[in-house]
Order: sequence, then C-alpha cells, then structure tokens
Amino acid sequence: MTIEMKTKYGNIDISNEVVATIAGGAAVDCYGIVGMASKNQIKDGLTEILRKENFTRGVVVRQENDVVHIDMYIIVSYGTKISEVATNVQNTVKYTLDKTVGLSVDSVNIYVQGVKVIN
Repeated sequence: MTIEMKTKYGNIDISNEVVATIAGGAAVDCYGIVGMASKNQIKDGLTEILRKENFTRGVVVRQENDVVHIDMYIIVSYGTKISEVATNVQNTVKYTLDKTVGLSVDSVNIYVQGVKVIN
C-alpha cells in the first residue's frame, strides 16, 4: 500500500515501507529505546530485537480517510520512565516524518513489547 499526498505540483505516492523505515530509524535514535520488536511475536519470536533492515516488521502504517496512523512496537531500556520514552518517540517520529517527507501523522501509537537490561 502507499500513502497518497496531493501537492500543488501533483500527486506523490510514498510506500508504507519507506514511512516505516524512517519512523523506525527515528525511534531507535531516541533515549531509552533498546530496539524495535516484531508486531508478530508468536511468529517471529518473543525476544528478538530487530536490526535496521527489519524495522518495517515493528512498525504498522495505516491511512484512513487522508489521516495517517502509525503503530510502533518497541523495547525499552530498564530503569527509564516508560511514559517519557513513549512521549519522546511519538514527538520524534512525528517531527522526522514531517521534515523528511512532509507527511503529517495524526497519531503514533506505542506498544512496549519488553524491557531489557543494558550492561
């Protein structure tokens, strides 16, 4: 699927995989994030932390009536305040998508799939 944007110059179609990769990269750069988790835990394994090339498995991009929603499945670092980390990820992902591709995101839903101790 693609996200369709209309500009004064014409129509732009952006692949969901591109949006998911940008969102996942922005999320992993946030403080307190260990990595992305798979949205299909039973199929992909419970403790797997996704590498950079697999960010799209931890991000779901939906477009409903010209409104974009993003669901992100993350693993946070032990000892961090989960609500602050989630808020930071939401703000960072919205800002990054707005500045890189001009995409206005209505909601970024965060699903914490685990907590990991980092040495």
